[in-house]
Amino acid sequence: MLRAACGLLLAVLTPYAWAAEDGEIRFEVAQGVTAHARLQSDGTLVVGTNRSPARQLLQAATDEEGTGTRLSHADYNFDGYQDLSSSATLGQVNESVVVHLYEPTSGQFLSLVAPTGPEISCEGFWALTPDPATRTLSSSCRSGPMWYSDIYRFQGDRLYLYRSMRDALVETEALAQVLKLDASQEMEILVVWTTWSPDGQRLDHAVWNAFDPPSADAPLQGHGAKVVPARLPLYSRAGDSSTARYLIKDDHVELLDVADGWAQLRFNNPRRGPVLGWVKLPTYE
Repeated sequence: MLRAACGLLLAVLTPYAWAAEDGEIRFEVAQGVTAHARLQSDGTLVVGTNRSPARQLLQAATDEEGTGTRLSHADYNFDGYQDLSSSATLGQVNESVVVHLYEPTSGQFLSLVAPTGPEISCEGFWALTPDPATRTLSSSCRSGPMWYSDIYRFQGDRLYLYRSMRDALVETEALAQVLKLDASQEMEILVVWTTWSPDGQRLDHAVWNAFDPPSADAPLQGHGAKVVPARLPLYSRAGDSSTARYLIKDDHVELLDVADGWAQLRFNNPRRGPVLGWVKLPTYE
């Protein structure tokens, strides 16, 4: 799997060169195939299997001191083979993870390369968790007081960003003037979740709780709210100055996005079906 990652793999066909006091792990990759990895003092892993006397030299995750590496295994690409991972704590709270996928044809472990792009909150892999039920990988990191998450999926051998989150920058006092949010948990923080296609197209987005990621297998559903004013103008685009559409008091809507003093809503009209639009939030001098 992921043959494009081979360029990032350091393969060395040499005997084991174990260093004293290094951690190690043995695990069953698949029936009849076992792997053995040992960490060396320079932060590299010497890895081999019972399929061949050849050994690989792979880069492991390390902390700021170049130590503190933990070794484990899991099926990260859901192909039925156990893969090798290493992790280390950085900045006291973030767990950096390096994954090497087992490639059954060659019998080698190949680096799983983290996708890049402006929509990704956590560059690299952090506290990476595979979910076999949804065939997704979740990566979570902390920046300042906030925790952020990225959810990845495979298309064939290629890993891509499936869902991301960003801050919903909204003045809560201004939002309360036009929308009353449905009952929520204490300390809830609203963020915008986005679903992406394998080719990077935005499929849907919605405002939801940062601490309660949406189900990876369900369409995004926005945070529910009720309209507060007697009549609330509903614009086609943020920044519009005129509209003939209005919502009325107590209409139930979903909050989909917030941007520059505007909020995007979805209203399920009983006769016309879903109606999307933007409402302007009050400003305070």
